[in-house]
Amino acid sequence: MTRAYRRRMIHELRRYTLLPGRRDTLISLFEREFIETQEAAGMRITGSFREVGEPDTFPWLRAFPDMASRKAALEAFYGGPVWQANRDAANATMIDSDDVLLLRSAGPDFPSWERPPVGATPPSSLYVATIHHVEGDDFAELFHRKARPALAEAGVEPVACLETEDAENTFPRLPVRAGVQVFVWFARFETAEEEREVDLPMLEHRFTAPTERLRLQPTARSALR
Repeated sequence: MTRAYRRRMIHELRRYTLLPGRRDTLISLFEREFIETQEAAGMRITGSFREVGEPDTFPWLRAFPDMASRKAALEAFYGGPVWQANRDAANATMIDSDDVLLLRSAGPDFPSWERPPVGATPPSSLYVATIHHVEGDDFAELFHRKARPALAEAGVEPVACLETEDAENTFPRLPVRAGVQVFVWFARFETAEEEREVDLPMLEHRFTAPTERLRLQPTARSALR
């Protein structure tokens, strides 16, 4: 790596497929019942989003200090009374909840924001998660050395960079996507109108599948604003 980053947090990028018309129902339940209770169990609910152009998905992020903490936090929350009381209502909105990338920090990590209370207004910002399917253990170094200068020149600065965490999933009750190697970076724009997509041809020789771009508008109580 060309620069040192102190934190190596473990992250989950979760993208649920929902029954038609049920997204707002799940977001309301999530923001009322599942944010503070998950954080009390030892995790950080980093962000929750409406995905632009995909009305039947719910992407969100949570983070853990390490894999051991992840196991303990998930056991505490999913074995606890709040999930037990609300799981049927949550599951009734979903078709699939297994599209999950298990990741670790590979550069700057997400900034901290003060979480708004219930009833807050969603911000106007847009986050774009770019998911590169890659090969090679040194892709993060290549990205920071070659791609970040090009992004900076275009006025796009990654707010967080993550890569596949290849440790065993020690909470198999919640599956994660296996057999994938990805590098994910997030950019923030004040409004959707300010969004810019930057071509990065210097990375293409390391891609193993088409790049994915998730255009994410923070929900009212998202810690990413």
